[in-house]
Amino acid sequence: MDLHADQGGTSPHPRWESMAAREPGGWPVGRLLSAASRRVERDWNGHLAAWDLNHASQPVLVILLRGPSTQAELAALCEITEQTMSRVLARLERSGYVTRTAHATDRRKQVIAATDAGRTAVLAASDPEAAEAMVTDGLTAEQVEQLKALLLVVARKSTPTP
Repeated sequence: MDLHADQGGTSPHPRWESMAAREPGGWPVGRLLSAASRRVERDWNGHLAAWDLNHASQPVLVILLRGPSTQAELAALCEITEQTMSRVLARLERSGYVTRTAHATDRRKQVIAATDAGRTAVLAASDPEAAEAMVTDGLTAEQVEQLKALLLVVARKSTPTP
């Protein structure tokens, strides 16, 4: 399909061809960031798979290293819905990494705690140097600092202020 062809009297944007290309050089920033994020997530999930973890379950166990929490608290800290957190916790429970017990004062809630196996797995899987190396491989120290600074600006922009 010729993206530059006139269709119905409208003239397509001149960047459409490069935006649709396999080579990312002409992609808009949003698409580049999304593609980079997916690549990092795939690599990180590959690393975490050795412990039956993924990018969604690993941070939950890291949070639970501080102590037990409720599903709602975990969902809020991970910035996901309670329904999504329920699925993450079900997987962690099947792996033997968390337990759920009745809340002491609220029968509607459960208290989630990491098991010894969960603590062992997350400590082994969560090597910050391995995670950093996956993302920054091929970058100079200066480029890594630039990337961090730019990502902080983008991340903070989308974060609602209290």
